[in-house]
Amino acid sequence: MAKCAICEKGAHFGIKVSHSHRRNNKMWKSNVKSVKVKVNGGAKKMNVCTSCLRSGLVERA
Repeated sequence: MAKCAICEKGAHFGIKVSHSHRRNNKMWKSNVKSVKVKVNGGAKKMNVCTSCLRSGLVERA
């Protein structure tokens, strides 16, 4: 699973519990996209989460 290059957000792990209280492992995946980003005047492809894109921490190329 990819991690965000800006905030290092990645997958989270836990246990899902059903109504009958059966427990299973679960993975919550973060919304990470592969986008072209402006870096030092050039374009570079990076994995960035959508919350970093919306907040303006990175600028698309």
